[in-house]
Amino acid sequence: MRFLFLLILLFVSNTYAQKFQTVFEKSNGTKTSTYHEVLIFYSDLSQKYNEISLIEMGETDSGYPLQLVVFNFDGKIDLENIKKTNKSTILINNGIHPGEPDGIDASMLLLRNIVQNDQLKEKYKNLIICVIPVYNIGGSLNRNSNSRVNQNGPKSYGFRGNARNFDLNRDFIKTDTKNARAFTEIFHWIDPDIFIDNHVSNGADYQYTLTHLFTQHNKLGGKLGTFLNQKMMPEMEKSLKKKGFIMTPYVNVFNRVPDSGFSQFFDTPRYSTGYTTLFQTLGFMVETHMLKPYKQRVEGTYEWMFSALDFLEKNGKTISKLRKESRKDFLSKKTYPIQWEIDSSKTSKLLFKGYEGEFIKSEITGLNRLKYNRSKPYTRPVTYYNSFKVKKEIEIPEAYIIPQGWWKVLDRLRNNQIEMIPLSKDTVISVEVMQIEDYKTRKGAYEGHYAHFNTTVVKSNKKVTFKKGDFLIPVKQNGIRYLLETLEPEAPDSFFNWNFFDTILQRKEGFSPYVFEDLAIEILNNNADLKSRFEMLKKEDKSFNNNWYEQLNFIYKNSKYQENAYLQYPVYRVIDQN
Repeated sequence: MRFLFLLILLFVSNTYAQKFQTVFEKSNGTKTSTYHEVLIFYSDLSQKYNEISLIEMGETDSGYPLQLVVFNFDGKIDLENIKKTNKSTILINNGIHPGEPDGIDASMLLLRNIVQNDQLKEKYKNLIICVIPVYNIGGSLNRNSNSRVNQNGPKSYGFRGNARNFDLNRDFIKTDTKNARAFTEIFHWIDPDIFIDNHVSNGADYQYTLTHLFTQHNKLGGKLGTFLNQKMMPEMEKSLKKKGFIMTPYVNVFNRVPDSGFSQFFDTPRYSTGYTTLFQTLGFMVETHMLKPYKQRVEGTYEWMFSALDFLEKNGKTISKLRKESRKDFLSKKTYPIQWEIDSSKTSKLLFKGYEGEFIKSEITGLNRLKYNRSKPYTRPVTYYNSFKVKKEIEIPEAYIIPQGWWKVLDRLRNNQIEMIPLSKDTVISVEVMQIEDYKTRKGAYEGHYAHFNTTVVKSNKKVTFKKGDFLIPVKQNGIRYLLETLEPEAPDSFFNWNFFDTILQRKEGFSPYVFEDLAIEILNNNADLKSRFEMLKKEDKSFNNNWYEQLNFIYKNSKYQENAYLQYPVYRVIDQN
């Protein structure tokens, strides 16, 4: 009888193991699961194991809801209780570019192996492990075998663009997609201590399977940035090395060999880790090398995530303390850096493992092309530019005021849990007004926008009448960095630069030259200073002197007839008068 019982137990165990075997394993590391196979896998896993919860989140552009998978040692958990927990939290994002599915398969293995191993469950009992199984559902459903032209597996995969052809890793701050809105909701519910975004990359050829893109430590700032750069990154590298995976920072080069050195990628808030930085989350991207075999890449991603879990399990309390201190520190600051540049005076050396590269004559073009020689591996010091310095900083206001008509901006603030106070009545308030002085605009479309850059403003103090229902937004709140990065026009990923205020860049009224000419004479005669500047400009600028319309336009722009809304940025700064 005992023998029969053991046979039955073995049969059940084998059947059960096969049920949770992934497409990746069945194909010996050559295939990745489809979106529906991933969903079935996690649905079955959550039904079998009480430690796994499958939570349906907001909509995506594909029409399918975003899913969140959560491991909690204490059993099923919902978003409300995740928010209340004292456990350390980690959020893992997969399939933002579904042609890079390494994290999708690795996360399935990760969660399955944890719940099937009592020692691992016990080890991570003080962690909440949250996984977005497939973020870009629309791209995952657009399955093909050709769009990743140089990639070494899997046999088929999804497409980079989402259901509306957005690159979701450029949408975290502008939030054009339903995917990004759902992510924002997830992120703020969890408030993760660590965030991982799993990717695949190929900027050059080298020996590494794993490269990493930790968020830029100067931008993260303070003790938290130092902790990321001097403790977390070295310990993660050491942990992976013990497992047989040497790794290096993301190789930020294009069509050149890395030997001459390269810089750390600067992740502005349009990117996932740049966005999560605004809320004091330690973020990084795993960038496996697309020229390495798929099986090897998935295994590397899998081990990376386990190393991250081990680091969080060991350092969770420290991270929580540093995050709280960082938030408090930003609330006490008087200025904030909105533009950065490489600090070439501070570099480090990487003992880089690459392949010899040279430029040889192309058989197709007859011109030089870059060719790596894998038969000539090398290990040599390479200069790494991983320090940035402040290029421009601004004085932090006490508050912003946004008229209620700019609802697209206000919706995004609400989505990021920004506290806003509607004015109870029409009110005159002394504010700092920003006039757009100059800006440049991309000549080609970029992620649904013709984005601006190199924006500059001129500030002045005025008394402005605001209407009942306009919003006063205190800056000293958890979202302080988010507010400064989005509402300061000169910040690289500001809402102004992403075209949310483009209607102010066009006049709505104007003048008829044949009528205005007589009025222009009267304006000049009544304003000696304007007349002097006008005459001087004619004398010094030949082009202006030969352009009758620009001369009239100059007078118009400097008269009371110029419309106030033109180039006036409709977000107002309330400055502490003390």
